[in-house]
Amino acid sequence: MPNPTAAMLVIGDEILSGRTRDANMHHLAGELAGRGIVLREVRIVPDDHAGIVAALDALRGAHDHVFTSGGIGPTHDDITADAVAAAFGVPIDVRDDARALLEAHYARSGMALNAARLRMARIPEGACLIDNPVSAAPGFSIGNVHVMAGVPAIFAAMLASVLPALTQGAPLLHQSLRLMRAEGEIATPLRDLAAAYADLSFGSYPFQRDGAFGCQIVVRGTDSVRIDAAMMELVRLFPGDIA
Repeated sequence: MPNPTAAMLVIGDEILSGRTRDANMHHLAGELAGRGIVLREVRIVPDDHAGIVAALDALRGAHDHVFTSGGIGPTHDDITADAVAAAFGVPIDVRDDARALLEAHYARSGMALNAARLRMARIPEGACLIDNPVSAAPGFSIGNVHVMAGVPAIFAAMLASVLPALTQGAPLLHQSLRLMRAEGEIATPLRDLAAAYADLSFGSYPFQRDGAFGCQIVVRGTDSVRIDAAMMELVRLFPGDIA
């Protein structure tokens, strides 16, 4: 049975402008790999309602899980929740359980739950809340879409609460080998090896060290015995080039 697949939708003008470096994709990829969920696609879209809806419609139909980050805060440009509601064709409004979480949080903090902060309690109809132990404002899941904050610490905390409930697969394993040979010199034998081990994934990543060209070969899959066999064959093919 094939492993479940996932996609990520990163939302925010600040990512596309270069003002903010996204760290959530790296964290998500590692967490999913350990649970046998294959991250197949990542898209970045601006704070644009139509763009978010279009991306969600494409991704949620193509993958088992979709994770979004960004755009669920209290400001005018936080439009992700509205776009998700539109994509699913459901209404959105302040929900009592989400409001209660925010009321308790701001009461403890000695701050007012004003109109801007109350926007974070607006949840599409039919969604389930995602716990936010960092700042209380919840994310939510609807269908196969999991909507989470863009702040890395909050994204990681929300993801930790979502993952246990998801359909998982065999953990994705990998091994790597550094070769001091240029890619053009290993391309043909590597292609033949990849064909012989079609159940595995082979990646070649070039580098330069002390003026010499080399590449790191990474073999990925779910069967450790097959990965071991492929790595032994790599060593046999390039015995004098291992860095």
